[in-house]
Amino acid sequence: MTSTPPPSRPSSLDPEIAARLKRAADGLVPAIAQQYDTGEVLMLGWMDDEALHRTLTTGRCTYWSRSRQEYWVKGDTSGHFQHVKSVALDCDADTVLVKVDQVGAACHTGARTCFDADVLLKDADGPIEGADSGVPARDQ
Repeated sequence: MTSTPPPSRPSSLDPEIAARLKRAADGLVPAIAQQYDTGEVLMLGWMDDEALHRTLTTGRCTYWSRSRQEYWVKGDTSGHFQHVKSVALDCDADTVLVKVDQVGAACHTGARTCFDADVLLKDADGPIEGADSGVPARDQ
């Protein structure tokens, strides 16, 4: 999927935060939404500076839709809101973790999470069959 960058316009994001962000070539950073009290990973969305600013200042997750080429606030059309509890950058400042209180389904399919339909490995207790990365499957 080819991604077109968000519209080039000034953002109200704090310049100190903006200076820290390491964006992809399209100007976006991945934003992981996680249920704040259970740790359940709900979804992955994309944010530019303005989407992050809106998320930080409104308390509702705002993403950049790569397919629709517009900002969207989670829940505005579905009623499945994400109320922001905390926002953090990872150690490389190239991914945002948004801990939320999810109301309803997080996935556009209606599922609670986007990560429960296609499980590739569950409760592995040894090497992964067919995997030959040269890296041990788990630390001993």
